[in-house]
Amino acid sequence: MSLDQSTIKSSTKDYISKNEIYDILSNPRRRYALHAINNEDGTTELSDVAEQVAAWENDKSVSEITSSERHLAYSSIQQNHIPKLERAGIITHDSGTIELTEEAQDLDVYVDVVPGDSIPWAEYYLGLGAVSLGLVAAVWAGVFPESVPSLAWAAVIAVLFTASAAFHVFQNREMNLGSDGKPPELRDGR
Repeated sequence: MSLDQSTIKSSTKDYISKNEIYDILSNPRRRYALHAINNEDGTTELSDVAEQVAAWENDKSVSEITSSERHLAYSSIQQNHIPKLERAGIITHDSGTIELTEEAQDLDVYVDVVPGDSIPWAEYYLGLGAVSLGLVAAVWAGVFPESVPSLAWAAVIAVLFTASAAFHVFQNREMNLGSDGKPPELRDGR
């Protein structure tokens, strides 16, 4: 199923609407739990998820969290978040073992974290397109020396777009739920 459709398939009902997806992802603890499960290749224990979420929420390592912090995260995740994710068909939960379903992979398209010191990619590409058009117009008007072949300018534009797109792909992979380390919104500078 394509990511640009308004719904994704669920195991407990036919589809999850965009509103349901946004509701699921609106809670930081649920996003952290999904990130923690995904960090473990999609299958882990509820207790491990709760410990990791508690550590992220308290900006500590897992070994530094208190039993109270662990219990608070565990209770909330077990009683509220896991059932909601399971009803949505995003995870399966059996005897403390949590596993992501295929539908969970489609959630990344809804989590586009833009660092505070950055511009959204759509605006970046719009600007890059405008610069490219300006360069083409300048070449067409003969602003640049004729010793530089027109094809060289096309190559410059192609390299700019290819390098930008490659960096965009790399950055998006780093921003996915379950990418290595902390959830994207907890990383420095974001």
